[in-house]
Amino acid sequence: MGNSVTSKISKVLHSNAGAAVINIAVAYLMWMAVRVVFFLENWNTFAPYMSWNLFWNELQGALVFDTSGLLYVNSLYLVLMLLPLHLKERPGFHKGLKWLFVATNALALASSLADSVYFQYTGRRSTVTVFTEFGNEGNITGIIFTELINHWYLLLVFIALTAVMWLCYVKPRIEVYRHGWAYYGSQLGALVVAAPLAIVGIRGSVTAGTRPITVSNANQYVNRPVEASVVLNTPFSMIRSIGKKAFVTPHYMTRAAMEREYRPIIKPSAPDSLTLGRKNVVILIIESLGKEYIGSLNPQPYKSYTPFIDSLVPHSLTFRYSYANGRISMDAMPSILSGIPMFVEPFFLTPASLNDVQGIASMLAPKGYYSAFFHGGHNISMGFSAFAHSIGYKNYFGLNEYCRSPKYGGMNDFDGKWAIWDEPFLQFTLDEMEEFHQPFVTTVFSASSHHPYRVPKALAAQYPEEGGLEIHKCIRYTDHALRRFFERASHEPWYRNTIFVIVADHTNQTQRPEYKTDLGLYSIPIIFYTPDGSLKPEMNTTKIAQQTDITPTLMHMLGYDKPIMAFGTDLLGTPAAQTWAVNYNNGIYQYMKGDYMIQFDGSRVKAMYDFKHDTMLRHNVAGQHPLLQRQMQTRLEAIIQQYMSRMNENRLLPTR
Repeated sequence: MGNSVTSKISKVLHSNAGAAVINIAVAYLMWMAVRVVFFLENWNTFAPYMSWNLFWNELQGALVFDTSGLLYVNSLYLVLMLLPLHLKERPGFHKGLKWLFVATNALALASSLADSVYFQYTGRRSTVTVFTEFGNEGNITGIIFTELINHWYLLLVFIALTAVMWLCYVKPRIEVYRHGWAYYGSQLGALVVAAPLAIVGIRGSVTAGTRPITVSNANQYVNRPVEASVVLNTPFSMIRSIGKKAFVTPHYMTRAAMEREYRPIIKPSAPDSLTLGRKNVVILIIESLGKEYIGSLNPQPYKSYTPFIDSLVPHSLTFRYSYANGRISMDAMPSILSGIPMFVEPFFLTPASLNDVQGIASMLAPKGYYSAFFHGGHNISMGFSAFAHSIGYKNYFGLNEYCRSPKYGGMNDFDGKWAIWDEPFLQFTLDEMEEFHQPFVTTVFSASSHHPYRVPKALAAQYPEEGGLEIHKCIRYTDHALRRFFERASHEPWYRNTIFVIVADHTNQTQRPEYKTDLGLYSIPIIFYTPDGSLKPEMNTTKIAQQTDITPTLMHMLGYDKPIMAFGTDLLGTPAAQTWAVNYNNGIYQYMKGDYMIQFDGSRVKAMYDFKHDTMLRHNVAGQHPLLQRQMQTRLEAIIQQYMSRMNENRLLPTR
């Protein structure tokens, strides 16, 4: 009797359906193991906020999204496994299925393991646009190889998990199959049962309505937008973004109501005491310069890694509350130079990048301004040159131009991964600027404070590891490069007639808990400095500043007399109560105005914080200030609707 029962169980387990269930279950475990690795790799981001309640919520969500992702990835495998055709019951066929199953799931595991590293720079799971993002990087192979060396243990994890899937794979036993109607009936029955279950699994729920789950649905299982990445898996995020329209116009209100509530057209200010006249403009976008690293922008005692920037701050206009609009370099350029923040996907990587777009260079060109963009990377790197050209920059100076200069070391000054070291490249920038006619607008994008966090070998002793973060030494080196840039520039005839802007593209490694919050992860410096003192120095403690405010603010300083299209404000001419900031992460919009920040998932406010007083964002006061909350939500809805409609309708110029 016992042998008979055992035999029947063995038959079921080694049937096509039984083997498929076992193999998918093993894959479940491997996917979950990778999620654990993802969490551990980003321990400092997630662990401080973890609780048992949050753990169970995230686990529930992980099962939902892993089910969907697994079924997407293994759909071909399951169809072939359950196909009611007895001719497939051959050893060679099932050997091929084993390779298909292990290979597809190994690729899925590899993508999530890679994302556990890349997440540190984006704050979200990668979508299919990641392939476009790095499509122009000629050194991508070297970058990947370096990351493999630096994270060798992840390669071991990948090998181990793949080996487990291979060793635990169950192949159906040919001898248990029967031919004829019994065989076709059992196979068809299994397929009929599996198909609706797979559809439910892919959709995420029986009650999911007419729309399958998306990346944004992960937010229902977490407390903070950044935590949605723990719930999600990279294969799901990539698959669900294939062929998807980046910008879908919501209909929160009528077009007329939207125009009344918010319109991103900034009218020119009448000349006033804050108008500085026909000055040159130099915008220095500093890679990964989080506000955390700048002692003068933080309460004391606070260790600083930027002594030179600290020396400029007392003579500059700065802001206590200043934020990036995105988490990667691609988000920064449109935000800073065109007033276009990142919503959903980086502007560079969407069809909207082909729209007619204005930028600081194109606006100033009719006023007689010469313009140039400098970035020490490969000339097509990150799509910077294409975007710079599209917004009116007359010339682009990159690695190619640097290497043609006999004054410098060419590729010997290349950091091996991304770009020319900051110190020589900034000196090269000054060489070129000596030839510019005035007035000019120059933008420089630095690179040396980028991962893998190295400094030139000759200066390694001068900039040792310190402070507990790898990036600290790089920030000190870049600060040194800036000091040398300003020291030499101060002897140039154009220097005192120039407005300098120092701003970060995004934040990076964090140490202080206040910079690990949903808002702290976007906290950057925005510094306006005029050597002649024409701009009154101030540490503004009331206004909220963001990257998209930079262009309209500069236009006020320069006396620009035409309307501007920008999702920001003129920080000089706008009262503090009307300044605001917005950013987007994992399906959640964060909108700051006054003392409060709301987190909005596209349909409802999930959280509201008094961020100026509750710096750690511990107290969710959503629902406690209904009128203010509703006003903020309505304004944010209008901003989103304006953004999406203008992207889709090619209305990114002030005349449209």
